[in-house]
Amino acid sequence: MIGFLSGASPGPYQSNVAAFHQGLAETGYVEGQNLAVEYRWAEGNYDRLPALAADLVGRKVNLLVASGGSISVRAAKSATSTIPTVFTSGDDPVATGLVASLARPGGNLTGVSFLDVELNPKRLELLSELVPQARVIALLVNPNNSNAERTMRDVGRDAARANRVQLPILKAGSESEIDAAFAALLHLQAGALVVGGDPFFLVRREQIVALALRHAVPAIYTAREFAASGGLISYGTSFTSVYRQLGIYAGKVLKGATPASLPVEQPTTFELVINLKTAKALGLTVPQSMLIRADEVIE
Repeated sequence: MIGFLSGASPGPYQSNVAAFHQGLAETGYVEGQNLAVEYRWAEGNYDRLPALAADLVGRKVNLLVASGGSISVRAAKSATSTIPTVFTSGDDPVATGLVASLARPGGNLTGVSFLDVELNPKRLELLSELVPQARVIALLVNPNNSNAERTMRDVGRDAARANRVQLPILKAGSESEIDAAFAALLHLQAGALVVGGDPFFLVRREQIVALALRHAVPAIYTAREFAASGGLISYGTSFTSVYRQLGIYAGKVLKGATPASLPVEQPTTFELVINLKTAKALGLTVPQSMLIRADEVIE
């Protein structure tokens, strides 16, 4: 039996779960036939994760799957040092102490890293290329996510300086705080917005994309799902690829492999997705050089 722990919500994560099951099927496991899965969703309320992880451990699952943010992985790691655990992580799992090294994770954890935080400087660079007149570009983070401090430090210190822009920080950890953050953009005179990686933001992507359009703010996001929902541009790892690999790793562990013997996977390719319909609505002309580099253009 697998215990599936996530900081997100089941509805917006359906495609991720489907990709996870695809990976499991490739290793011979199908839920309802030769596998049972217990799902626990924190639905953006990250303080629930320790109790949800403890509940799954108490059910004596054979394997824990921790997804929907590094905070889920930490909850799983705190709950057990013996049950094999595979994870997705938005930041560097070595730097955050989840594993000893990528090649030799050690302990009972391994998984797939999105390199989400590491890609933020590139996102700021792309947004500056698309909206070169923007001298103030806001950064939206969830203060309840442990990635937030590192995102603010890395993007604020290095990327903002390299692109010669001011980078005020907006924080939102609830639906109402997202509304308030967008309202603050006017006072900041922000010409664009970087939306940081966070499971709660993915869950609330329809709200975030709609607010960006309503406030006429060009925004860049972490994943294709935002652009598909009407967001202007996204740059990041394919969720489908990551969750398929997560399923493959889960299947390998169920077959007897130890997490310590499976190196932490890192993506080598990233998706640039541009929504031309949204660009037109915002009065933006996307440079031809950027369209050529795009992996997908939504018209």
